[in-house]
Amino acid sequence: MSRSHDALLQAAQERVAQALARCREVYPALPAPKVWFDLKGASAGQAHLGRGGLRFNPVLLKDNRQAFFDEVIPHEMAHWLVFHLANGTRLKPHGREWQSVMRNLFGLVPRVTHRFDIQRSQPRPYRYECGCQIHHFTARRHALVVKGRRYRCRHCDQTLVYSAFKNL
Repeated sequence: MSRSHDALLQAAQERVAQALARCREVYPALPAPKVWFDLKGASAGQAHLGRGGLRFNPVLLKDNRQAFFDEVIPHEMAHWLVFHLANGTRLKPHGREWQSVMRNLFGLVPRVTHRFDIQRSQPRPYRYECGCQIHHFTARRHALVVKGRRYRCRHCDQTLVYSAFKNL
């Protein structure tokens, strides 16, 4: 890994520590989450309560550093805090309590999803064709086709056919 990549991950760790400190102002007993940068696909972050920490998408972090620090890390830390409240395991993930933490503790509009370009974090290298356009599938969707699943175009209703040659 490059020096700049390591520095970015370290900066993200520091931002998590800052968000934790902010949460501990209202809930001093909040345990520190473990932090992983192993999330893939379209999700920017995830409070993984079973693993005891927060997961982040390193590709989206690199492409959206400031928004990640300003929004994604507080978003996931808000989940972490709410989970540790009394009855936290029974509360809705983006319910009133989470929204309150986002607004009142972090001063943020409680948005459920990000608006990042996910092109690089969710590659779709498998090319399929129909009568009207070209479609690009993820490895997971392509594997389902190999096992027999069929997909149809929403526009022309033709079955999508795999085309091994792709133009990048």
